[in-house]
Amino acid sequence: MRAIVTVDRLSKTYKDGFRALRDVSLDIEEGEILALLGPNGAGKTTLISALCGITTPTAGQARVGGHDIVTGYRAARAMIGLVPQEIALEPFEKVINTVQFSRGLFGKSRDDALVERVLRQLSLWDKHNNRIRELSGGMKRRVLIAKALCHEPRVLFLDEPTAGVDVELRRDMWEVVRGLKESGVTIILTTHYLEEAEAMADRIAVINRGEILLVENKADLMRRMGRKTLQIDLVQPVEAVPETLAQYALELAHDGHALLYHYDTSGERTGITRLLQALADEGLNVRDIETRQSSLEEIFVGLVREDAA
Repeated sequence: MRAIVTVDRLSKTYKDGFRALRDVSLDIEEGEILALLGPNGAGKTTLISALCGITTPTAGQARVGGHDIVTGYRAARAMIGLVPQEIALEPFEKVINTVQFSRGLFGKSRDDALVERVLRQLSLWDKHNNRIRELSGGMKRRVLIAKALCHEPRVLFLDEPTAGVDVELRRDMWEVVRGLKESGVTIILTTHYLEEAEAMADRIAVINRGEILLVENKADLMRRMGRKTLQIDLVQPVEAVPETLAQYALELAHDGHALLYHYDTSGERTGITRLLQALADEGLNVRDIETRQSSLEEIFVGLVREDAA
């Protein structure tokens, strides 16, 4: 699949000398959902702002649909929809007028059928004559998405689209994003809710201190860097891990009622069989066994800590 966004050694340095982006290179494939993850101040919003023409990079190049973001700004920007973090809407304007006006900003002719389709897709049509001030926070965020989609962009940037939205509305937004992908829109998502990235993204990009640490298929990343934890529930609790089991680096849990064993899923041998035999030899009776996979959040935290070391 070809790249619709290409970033080549893009940098941004401010007048005070702060380098927000450091030689960022990244290819975003057409039709994918890419989650751009990083701590506060990592460079996520700066990268999006550069690609959307809000800020000018100081070095490097980037193209959207083959159009340079600097020399071909208008053509590149016409292909982009942007949903910013901040809810900046005219409170006394009607929903439908707000969306139609945004379409006009891109020089598009009036298309009532398209605007209605976008609003229906976002479950906003029944609110189309409501004023913005009458909407909930979640509905206002949907209006931001409608504004970003009304000129039919091929690339959609979602900068913290579910910030401050309750869990139910957040899951509704996930469904909206999946629907947009199915319609052929390429989506770049930044989020602090890592379960959001884990649920929706095809690939993960991690940025920290203005540098891209990795870009990888989500499943491959979790398989490569993830580890599993085996929780062994004991019939009788123990006060400490027996010295004879020291080689397994077990952890005590639940006031001694369970032992935790961490192992690498990519290894040829997990050591579980030997561990269970060692437990039996030690006279520890097992009540139950449960395994769990490392989450994307645990992998992300580990990457950022490693980069900061």
